[in-house]
Amino acid sequence: MHSLRNGERRFRAVLSQRPHSTPLIHCRRASFMNPFAWVKEKLGAGLREKPTQKEQEAGKLQAQREGTGNVFEAVPVPTKKALKRATTPLKPKPTSHKYSTANFKISHRKLNMLGQQISGKPIDYAILQMQFSEKRASSRIMNMLVTAKDHARRYKQLKEPKLIVAEAWVTKGPRQPGQLEPRGRGHYGIRTHPNSKLTVVLKEGKTLEQQKAEKRKNQLRKVVSAALAREDRPIRNPAPTWGW
Repeated sequence: MHSLRNGERRFRAVLSQRPHSTPLIHCRRASFMNPFAWVKEKLGAGLREKPTQKEQEAGKLQAQREGTGNVFEAVPVPTKKALKRATTPLKPKPTSHKYSTANFKISHRKLNMLGQQISGKPIDYAILQMQFSEKRASSRIMNMLVTAKDHARRYKQLKEPKLIVAEAWVTKGPRQPGQLEPRGRGHYGIRTHPNSKLTVVLKEGKTLEQQKAEKRKNQLRKVVSAALAREDRPIRNPAPTWGW
């Protein structure tokens, strides 16, 4: 204990004799205060330090000028966006839009008549048919067609003037439990309320004007014009009765 105190007194006496302008690290070696510096000084005297980023870039540029650069460094490194674009397959553009009504109370035979009425027709013509139809379910079908037309234009980017009802079919809904219906003379019957829904597929096709123009063109092509010589060809578009 006394020896430690004596050593401390001697160290303080040395500090008091040293001028204040001279720092303590100058009077001793740096390795005395930092053991890592001593290891670097003793063991790593001949080792080369890692070059900085600027030195590495300067060396690469010099190697490229001399033609001794690395082959793999000359190839441009693809970015993350380019890698994602290369690995992600491109989605094909949608060509159709499928839509259907909910199951509602109607017979599938009755609903099938409306499906046959709009199948193969342009979407605007099908909406017009449902607007003036006398069937009770025509209003529901008209609203469904308007919604399907809007969704096809908004979500599938299909051209609205070229949309046609390519397909239309009816599906039976879940069977509801039957209800007892009393009859005369102690008899009874079972009444069931069927459910069904209509599904349509909209695709891009020929408009109504294009269909009419194509039909007229085909009819005109079949007409045989009057000539000086008689043509041995069958009569096209014959009249219902004799012409005289």
